[in-house]
Amino acid sequence: MSTKTVKLTTAQAIIRYLANQFIEIDGKEMRICGGGFGIFGHGNVTCLGEALYNHKADLPLYRGQNEQSMGFAAAAYAKQWLRQRFIFCTASAGPGTSNLLTSAALAHANRLPMLMLCGDTFLTRLPDPVLQQLEHFNNPTLGVNDAFKAVTRYWDRITHPAQIIQSLPAALATMLDPGDCGPAFLGLPQDVQGWTYDYPEAFFERRLHRIRRISADEREIADAAALLKSAERPLIIAGGGVQYSGAVAELTAFAEAHQIPVVETIAGRANLLATHPLNAGPIGVTGSDSANKLAEKADVILAVGTRLQDFTTGSWTAFAQDARFISINAARHDAGKHMSLPVVSDAKLALLALKDAIAGYKAPSAWTNTAADERKAWDAYVADNVSSGNRPNSYAQAIGVVNALCDPRDRIVAAAGGLPAEVTANWRTLGIGTVDVEFGYSCMGYEIAGGWGARIAQAEREPDRDTIVFTGDGSYLLMNSDIYSSVLTGKKMIILVLDNGGFAVINKLQNNTGNESFNNLIEDCPTVPEPFAVDFEAHAASMGAIAETVSNPAELGEAFKRAKAATKTYVISMKVDAYEGWTTEGHTWWEVGTPHVTDSDKVRAAHEDWESTRSKQRRGI
Repeated sequence: MSTKTVKLTTAQAIIRYLANQFIEIDGKEMRICGGGFGIFGHGNVTCLGEALYNHKADLPLYRGQNEQSMGFAAAAYAKQWLRQRFIFCTASAGPGTSNLLTSAALAHANRLPMLMLCGDTFLTRLPDPVLQQLEHFNNPTLGVNDAFKAVTRYWDRITHPAQIIQSLPAALATMLDPGDCGPAFLGLPQDVQGWTYDYPEAFFERRLHRIRRISADEREIADAAALLKSAERPLIIAGGGVQYSGAVAELTAFAEAHQIPVVETIAGRANLLATHPLNAGPIGVTGSDSANKLAEKADVILAVGTRLQDFTTGSWTAFAQDARFISINAARHDAGKHMSLPVVSDAKLALLALKDAIAGYKAPSAWTNTAADERKAWDAYVADNVSSGNRPNSYAQAIGVVNALCDPRDRIVAAAGGLPAEVTANWRTLGIGTVDVEFGYSCMGYEIAGGWGARIAQAEREPDRDTIVFTGDGSYLLMNSDIYSSVLTGKKMIILVLDNGGFAVINKLQNNTGNESFNNLIEDCPTVPEPFAVDFEAHAASMGAIAETVSNPAELGEAFKRAKAATKTYVISMKVDAYEGWTTEGHTWWEVGTPHVTDSDKVRAAHEDWESTRSKQRRGI
């Protein structure tokens, strides 16, 4: 190994290191870091900006409009690349950095790699208090960047240039680790960014990384096999980890060999095509009658690559009290949930091992036939639900129109509000791994920003396909500036703005718990003297997009065809009903806090009705 050194600033060394880290994907070597999203300020422009300028060909820097949306875009980019690549975000000190907190939490909840390179106060403290510094009178080491400790998997503040020799590889190892994957944060004091060090040249040598596959313990496989072979009504829950492992083929082969029905989580949508005979539909609060009826009867549940959050489990009311769980997960924390029999392993390797261990076993045909019948009934419901007929415009109808006209490889993006439930329940998967419904942290505002990040990644993989974003008017108003970003960068999206006059899904929850409509729909805001609708077409056009407004699903279909033919971002707005047209079947119980004491008879009745289902709730951890 060379003993030569090179004098660089801390910032220059960070960027040079990132530019020389590679990974092999589908036989092609490419940089693990696909570039960055950045907004410059005094905390990162002079030193980190200088370093990035000299690597702009290797690590393209996309200018963001909002730090939070940059983080959302970075998360969507990592999803599209199945966690094999990431994109960094750089923000200035103070509010620029603190704006990334929500997106860091989203990446943390979804187990997604994202690197944050953020400005910090001066290590010397000579100019303190500096612009945008939060002073803590009894702890001068504490600053806003410390808040990221709660929402990152790896956190460090660089106080000497030499520290990155240890910290950068550790951050990268965290982001590439299947069991510990998540965001990494490096706080970069403004003076330290410009300090120099004689770095070993070997630190910057080209390095090819591989994502580790953890093999299952033979004893855990044997225990899982024994339990699964005893099952009379087995069920597979397929989560997002199936795709991150690249285990879709193994999951499909496993289910087919043993004739076990498969249900999908929100993150696991598009693990199987809608037409696969063992696809029993989406499970849980945003699920299907078919999946949830099977879940409540299943005696052994094999959960693969899922963290079993409350929307998947119906707050743990979706299953029989005596049902047994086997959880395959690369993360020990997730594998052991709810008294599961854990198999801590890469999904692909575990499914191969378990398939051999239960060779010859098949689920009883009566159970498999029941699953098929249930799915057939659910398909009939969805077909009616997405049809227009003589009904008010709805989310489901818009989803049906797009589903019928899109390319099988187009990517669908949705988040928060009512659309995750409607997309999850009504979308019929045309292509494996083509659906991104962000519900790990349920972030409004992810939709358009995430669509931009997904499109950047998609353009690197499948440039001839489209990224299609479903968003409500509430999420659009919360964060829409990446329409401008997408036009600026030539990363076309198709955005459907479905306007129901406010936060309609929360209004629905408000009403379902006996409360009167209040402060969710614009018309129900007591501080709004004259409600009016936003002209989304004019707004999107002002940011450079092609835009139009349609009145019904038939017009939406024609507009969507025009959007497919267009060469830049296209926004279509359609009003939908706030009260009618919701998908009413398929949902499990969901635990929300309701008032135990109230003067309202309706609220009291709703509380008693809500609590009446609690007896089904499993008590495991």
